[in-house]
Amino acid sequence: MQAIVSRFRAILVSGVFVLSLHSSLFAAAASQSLIGAKRDAEAKGYIFAATHDEIVNRAKQEGQLRVVVSMSEGILKRLADEFRKKYPFIKISAEEMKGTEVYTRVLQEIKAGLNKGQDVNDLTYDYYNEFLPHQKKLDIVGMAQQQVLNIPVQMIDPTNRNIVAIGSGIQVVAYNKKLISENKVPSTWDGFLKPEFADRKFVLDIRPKDISALVPAWGIEKTLDFARKLAAQKPVWARGNARVVATMLAGETALHIGPSFDVVLRAKTKDLTDVLGYKLIEPVPVRLNDTYSVLKTAEHPYAALLWLEFLASADGQKLLDQAGPYEGSVFVQGTVQEEAARGKKKSVIDWNHYTKVQEYERKIVEAYGFPKAE
Repeated sequence: MQAIVSRFRAILVSGVFVLSLHSSLFAAAASQSLIGAKRDAEAKGYIFAATHDEIVNRAKQEGQLRVVVSMSEGILKRLADEFRKKYPFIKISAEEMKGTEVYTRVLQEIKAGLNKGQDVNDLTYDYYNEFLPHQKKLDIVGMAQQQVLNIPVQMIDPTNRNIVAIGSGIQVVAYNKKLISENKVPSTWDGFLKPEFADRKFVLDIRPKDISALVPAWGIEKTLDFARKLAAQKPVWARGNARVVATMLAGETALHIGPSFDVVLRAKTKDLTDVLGYKLIEPVPVRLNDTYSVLKTAEHPYAALLWLEFLASADGQKLLDQAGPYEGSVFVQGTVQEEAARGKKKSVIDWNHYTKVQEYERKIVEAYGFPKAE
């Protein structure tokens, strides 16, 4: 009996030793990976914090943060309030920026170095490449990959490494249940090309952000061919998702290709008669939204990193879903968009396509065949 107990103890000690050795080797490998990532980032001129504690401690020293982005004032207030609870040592100011003319003015101010005191800014894809040179070289991708920052890597520009897309947009098909039954609403994109949908049977936005989002799955040529065939169906041309959905609620239109999912869901909350329906058609078009970064001139870059991380966190995304509403990212598990698109084939305007969207839209508008001014 004594021999058996002794042997069992020996095996147990041996097992503990092996587990300890494996754990030590894993920790050493992780440490080497982190050291290598930091060295590589700094060799390329990027700032790389080795630990989350380092970011927090530096943010404590900064003590302040100023955010100026296109998010609505109401949502920003709720996000800022929750951020203060998490980091009470940071005095945050979050301001709304709205309107294309404001983007152009702010861009000129940034170029001229006149935007003193701002830390986080918004890079709309219309001017994305022009904003890029004015962002601080923080290796957000590397820090996320090494789990220094808790941000899903799909939300970060892998080329520029310092831009985070906080939200996303799904394009759906909306319809009026009283004017067309669900079983007659197309379940494929090609379904809209059937003869019964010719001659003003559906609404199509003249700005093709919906159709352009099919390029990642289909390629540009197939998408342009589809655009030509859609135009040949002689749809009702319109501009603006919210406006079209309002006409649908009023019973003026039956079917709309490509409104944003969040616009439809917001309309449904006011639809007391439950007349508004929607379908997600595969491949589901998905776009990146709300691309934020830290300005090169930022005085509080580490506090800004904590803000970006908070927006990408489960708490931040929950608030975006609640207050947006429905504006969380499809890349964060549990958001309204992620749950709706889960398991479906997607066509994602990801970072490989993000800066090409304007060109996609230009070509699709040409394919639609709108008359040009002489």
